[in-house]
Amino acid sequence: MITINLRPGAKRTAKRASPFEGLGERFKSLGSGERDPWQVAAAAVWALVVLGLGFFFLSTSAQARSVSTELEDARVEHQRYQAFLNEKRAEERARDSILAQIGTISAVDRERYVWAHILDEVGSSLPEGTWLTEIAAIGGSAASVPGLNDGPPSIRIAGRTADLANYTAFLRRLEASPWLENVLPLQAAAVLEGNRTLTQFTIQATYSQADSTVIQTTPILESVVED
Repeated sequence: MITINLRPGAKRTAKRASPFEGLGERFKSLGSGERDPWQVAAAAVWALVVLGLGFFFLSTSAQARSVSTELEDARVEHQRYQAFLNEKRAEERARDSILAQIGTISAVDRERYVWAHILDEVGSSLPEGTWLTEIAAIGGSAASVPGLNDGPPSIRIAGRTADLANYTAFLRRLEASPWLENVLPLQAAAVLEGNRTLTQFTIQATYSQADSTVIQTTPILESVVED
């Protein structure tokens, strides 16, 4: 369009184009058969972007809910497992304490029956016609305070017999005892007692813990369970 300025000296103001000018025509062109390929492509790209963002948001929300549920389950399982571990540690400490007490009691019992084993073995090995005049400790824990583990006690056995063969039989039986070792004859001499001649002897031996095949015991834990 040609514009003529009828006022000399007056400056013509240029008409500014509106940014929305032709917008209606553009929308009409999209609805009509005359479509701009670039506009169609831009609209398709925007539609794909919106759909992609919507799908990403929905999938991320679903994954977040799933992870939150799994995290809560894992937290509950961890607490349950931690409680189980604490209970197991407490039971192990109680078990170790009981086993330590049982070990102490067993050690005391082993030393408590030392003289019971010694007297039983000496008495069962004594032949007929033979008697004892002395049994004394000469070393080890039995020589001082019972129950102190200063080593196996050594004993001195003194007696008399009417037959020398009984003396040798007594030595052999003591040597065969599982509770005695280092059986040594210290002295054997003839003595006159009344109208009889007797053999007076002195023997030394050391107490020894018998092999487990000889001892018949019942475990304390097993006896408690059976009761």
